[in-house]
Amino acid sequence: MNELLALLTSIDPLELWGIVWLSLKVSGGALLLATALALPLAGLLALKPFPLRGAVVNVLHTCMGLPPVVVGLLVYLLLSRQGILGFLSLLYTPTAMVLAQTILALPIVASLAHAAIVGVDPVIRQAAITLGATPRQQAVAVIKEARYGIIAGVMAGLGRAIAEVGAVIIVGGNIAGYSRVMTTTIALETDKGNFQLAIVLGVILLAIALMLNIALRLLQKLGRGAVVAQASGL
Repeated sequence: MNELLALLTSIDPLELWGIVWLSLKVSGGALLLATALALPLAGLLALKPFPLRGAVVNVLHTCMGLPPVVVGLLVYLLLSRQGILGFLSLLYTPTAMVLAQTILALPIVASLAHAAIVGVDPVIRQAAITLGATPRQQAVAVIKEARYGIIAGVMAGLGRAIAEVGAVIIVGGNIAGYSRVMTTTIALETDKGNFQLAIVLGVILLAIALMLNIALRLLQKLGRGAVVAQASGL
């Protein structure tokens, strides 16, 4: 602990927390965008039969393992001057990093949310139908039952986004004070042999992951407690 404190005091706090803040801002923005797109898609795939639904689900599951450098390359080509989105001048900006992380997080959130919704006991929907619920109300009842699995999917998406290196280096450029995040800084400083900043950022990254895991467990415990209390009341 003393050694870690010594490392912290030896590093410029403005530089350190600027990197941490940018990481959280980029990954948080990517997670919000990915979740906004993934949850409706997961609900549609789980609750609405349509042709080729199975093929779409298989593609979504396959995309969970997208190579980050390939995603970075595709986004680079889209945003470069010769790309179809080149007129936006977004290459080597935090916005480009958000876009790359969104593409990586979206299939994870969508796939895990889809699995959570599909895994809900069919009795829930049947009970809603018996009580005269509309299709929309039925969907809400099923999604509400799957909410903790959906939250786990969102957390997994955030973990994928905040730990990303390859894609964000390609599209962000790892520019000091502008597009340099924790993971890219760790990679850069390790290559330079400057292990102090790399170690501190690694510890912070692990601490963030630990806090996310603790938050998820607390939500799950609260959910189980609410279910038990409701059952006891009945």
